[in-house]
Amino acid sequence: MDANHIKKLGMLGQSVWLDYICRDLIVNGELQHLINEDGIKGITSNPTILEKAITNSHDYDDDIKSMVLKGGDVNKIYETLSQRNIQSAADEFRHLYDETKGKDG
Repeated sequence: MDANHIKKLGMLGQSVWLDYICRDLIVNGELQHLINEDGIKGITSNPTILEKAITNSHDYDDDIKSMVLKGGDVNKIYETLSQRNIQSAADEFRHLYDETKGKDG
C-alpha cells in the first residue's frame, strides 16, 4: 500500500508536526496512532491551543474542581493542566525524540 501524504513528506525530509493538543488525543491513543501510522513527527502548543482544549472538553472538569477545592487560582490551574498535557504528549514522542537525536518529537 502507498504511504500516506504525511509519510511521503517524511521521505522527502519534511517533518509534519501537529498544531493541536488535548487530553483525549493522548488518552484515547489517537496521538500514538498519528505518530506510528501517519508519520506525525511532533506537536506544538501555545496558550490559545491549550485554552481551547480545556474549555471545549469535559475531560478536565474533575481536575479543575479538585484544584479549586484546594484553593488553586486560575493561573495555577491553567499552568498545571497545560503542563500535564505537554508532558503527556512529550512522553508519547520520547522514542522519536531519541531516534532523531532531538530533531523531532
